[in-house]
Amino acid sequence: MVDTTLITTRLTPLGFAQAPALTHLNLTPADLVEHALRRGEGTLTDTGALMADTGQFTGRSPKDRFIVKNENTAGSVWWGDINIAFDSAKFEQLHQKMVAYLADKEIYVREAYAGANPDYQLKLRVVNELAWHNLFCYNMFLRPEPGMDTSWAPDFSIICAPSFEADPAVDGTRQKNFVILDFTRKLLLIGGTSYAGEMKKGIFGVLNYLLPHERQTLPMHCSANVGAAGDTAIFFGLSGTGKTTLSADPNRGLIGDDERGWTPDAGIFNFEGGCYAKAIDLSAEKEPQIWDAIRFGSIVENTRFVPGTHTIDYANKSITENTRTAYPLHYIPNAVEPSVAAAPQHIFFLTADAFGVLPPIGRLNKSYAMYHFISGYTAKVAGTEMGITEPQTTFSACFGAVFLPLHPTRYAEMLGQKMDEHPNINVWLVNTGWTGGSYGTGHRIKLAHTRAMITATLNGLLEAVQFRPHPVFGVAVPAAVPGVPTELLDPRRTWTNPAAYDRVAAELAGKFVDNFRKYTDFASEEIMAGAPQV
Repeated sequence: MVDTTLITTRLTPLGFAQAPALTHLNLTPADLVEHALRRGEGTLTDTGALMADTGQFTGRSPKDRFIVKNENTAGSVWWGDINIAFDSAKFEQLHQKMVAYLADKEIYVREAYAGANPDYQLKLRVVNELAWHNLFCYNMFLRPEPGMDTSWAPDFSIICAPSFEADPAVDGTRQKNFVILDFTRKLLLIGGTSYAGEMKKGIFGVLNYLLPHERQTLPMHCSANVGAAGDTAIFFGLSGTGKTTLSADPNRGLIGDDERGWTPDAGIFNFEGGCYAKAIDLSAEKEPQIWDAIRFGSIVENTRFVPGTHTIDYANKSITENTRTAYPLHYIPNAVEPSVAAAPQHIFFLTADAFGVLPPIGRLNKSYAMYHFISGYTAKVAGTEMGITEPQTTFSACFGAVFLPLHPTRYAEMLGQKMDEHPNINVWLVNTGWTGGSYGTGHRIKLAHTRAMITATLNGLLEAVQFRPHPVFGVAVPAAVPGVPTELLDPRRTWTNPAAYDRVAAELAGKFVDNFRKYTDFASEEIMAGAPQV
């Protein structure tokens, strides 16, 4: 506990008349683990990591994410199914109810920030009902240096109370759970859900609004690493495409695995101070750096033990396939701190194409890059969700549509501008999915081959290689890549029935075009020139 007068000065701007009697400020990870165990919020694994469950919600709930619509946001936010408008008066009503609910609770307050570049930092104050959530914030956001003054007025605050549930009929929410952003009050309210990722992604949504709007900086849902020569690479991709895995290269410094910004003049910087990696089927052989990072201070979500032990059974999907681990960035031995780097020389768009159509690697010109950036394509396969029996296309604008308060073309045009400003940038489309046929017939491209293609690219080994355009998607496909079978580079050659490949390729191209119709009114001719040939 801390002096109530001191903490009250921090909580008064958030609506608290005074600090609850049991208020804890900026506890250490060890203290937070102790509190979580005392309160029955989790269990220690044999590596020392804290295992916690997120309850009913094992992932984000996009349909319950709202933005307050007022005179400041009415004309700037991309309103619709992704950014759902919320009434300002209802927000204030819900805010007051949450504060009243927490008034007699034990709570955890943390000061942190987002943005490793000091010129672009977002100072945060977080109020948590759960100790392990506060540990999550310690891991995921950037931590003030020892002795650093944290009595700041925050640029944005979070109040997260999983046990507080809204009354939809009274509060204007869809369900009892909610995530609501108010850019005027500079406040994020989260209730009715224990999924910790809502806090992380909520602040990412804030940065996706503020940075382009106010700082001409491109926010990106991507991982990034840097070579010994200072060459930067960034990796875009939806969940399951290999974004975290491929950026965790022991031969390159890790900048971060999920969120960063690209400034007008100073290169890229990490938004976060940690990693939030998928844990399903994790192994020391495939992902040694992530494996070794799961130790004391780390969190594992919704995992289970091998019976009779405290050893994590990473193959256990009984709760969800979306098992996760959260750990501070410095748990990765080759992490770059501070996590800033020069403008990227290589940009990779990762897609797990379950139709087996896209080449394993192809270079994109500016038009194709902007088109594929807006498309944000991957595919879901049977077994990942109830009711899926065959591959299903998934399009998520800018590889993170649910985090975009602005129209996707705004971010794509910023990417195109970056390519104009840095003509040596190479943009690559990398298929980490299937070849030799669609899911169920073909086989998944080996991780070793994908790594070989990316390594060859980063080492400049493709500069002297001939390229040819893909007949449907137009991307430039290399004729050879060291360490990769030549026939793998042309997906049509891997199919036993080339005519079947042509049919499926045309079908996938049609899906791209159909998906893009909702953007055509805002997309320039240059962007539309990147469309596949149907």
